Amino acid sequence: MRTQVAIIGGGPSGLLLSQLLHKSGISSVVLERKTRDYVLGRIRAGVLEVGMVDLMREAGVAERMEAEGYVHDGTKISCGDEIFHIDFKKLTGTPVMVYGQTEVTRDLYDAREAAGGDIRFNVENVVIHGADGDAPFVTYSAEGQEHRIDCDYVAGCDGFHGVSRQTIPLDVRKEYEKVYPFGWLGILSETPPVDDELIYANSERGFALCSMRNANLSRYYIQCSLSDSVDDWTDAAFWEELKRRIPREAADKLVTGPSIEKSIAPLRSFVTEPMRWGRLFLCGDAAHIVPPTGAKGLNTAASDIHYLYNGLKDFYLDGTCDGLDAYSEKALARVWKAERFSWWFSSLMHRYPDQSEFDLKMQQAEIAFLRDNENAQKVMAENYVGLPY
Repeated sequence: MRTQVAIIGGGPSGLLLSQLLHKSGISSVVLERKTRDYVLGRIRAGVLEVGMVDLMREAGVAERMEAEGYVHDGTKISCGDEIFHIDFKKLTGTPVMVYGQTEVTRDLYDAREAAGGDIRFNVENVVIHGADGDAPFVTYSAEGQEHRIDCDYVAGCDGFHGVSRQTIPLDVRKEYEKVYPFGWLGILSETPPVDDELIYANSERGFALCSMRNANLSRYYIQCSLSDSVDDWTDAAFWEELKRRIPREAADKLVTGPSIEKSIAPLRSFVTEPMRWGRLFLCGDAAHIVPPTGAKGLNTAASDIHYLYNGLKDFYLDGTCDGLDAYSEKALARVWKAERFSWWFSSLMHRYPDQSEFDLKMQQAEIAFLRDNENAQKVMAENYVGLPY
């Protein structure tokens, strides 16, 4: 069969691209190696930048987000028992939206299925052919049968372990990586959030984050050792450690309960360059990963989709290749700024194994400067709500 754009990966970035292309009359086929239920079972971040919110609206899938999402005008930062507020709305005129990535993905699946979108699940042995030529195609197997899709372009939205990045020859791509010496232990619980806004906590025992999904679904994280396993942490041990790391006023009103999901995620910064090879374009985790501290993972994927979608739309509707030719440069320029912010915020809030007393004093001075200086708060707020596309 033939389509205009073959999309590898049925997560939120691949689905968003497919939906946006559909709205412009451009055909696509989405290939996903897992089932729909498996993809929807992934627990991910839930803070959406203004750019991602606008893309959801442009894609025509914002109705439930607008009704059920939580608009947040700021966030809270704590160091020990001291806590202060960063007012996004006052400093930038822009809030963020708290709406789980699972719900974003569900909305996109529902929209693609309602429009008769071609999404193929449980595909195996995906291979991208001829991406450096004028006639790319993708082969894959499903249910014991071999299949081929001819296309104009391939969008690699298949994550860090997918085939898309590996298709680009090693002598063409260059990879940059920083591995952090700790992870995040996170739980999801059917409990009311401890606060109306997110709390990012720096404590002598390590980092903690209080987040939420809705009025009775909370997401909490604590910094942990990379050698830890989920089995090392009972729910009771997690709650007690969280209380030790957040300000007393928050700990005293924390509502605890059984976890309904518990996992440990390592922290990593990763970027590959370029993000285009011939007619293959990398998007999201296929090209870059950020630590979750700054809530940039899904949001950097969204900015990639913005650049790629507009480039494809210009090509098909206006016959110009300018947007596609500039894709990698534009996407990477924004990605590196998001990487910088995530690196800075991670460095500010976590305890590192090799930190000296001088390093700790510098960290405390940086937090105090952020607390006391409105210009510093404005820089943080601009990055957190999302730099312009």
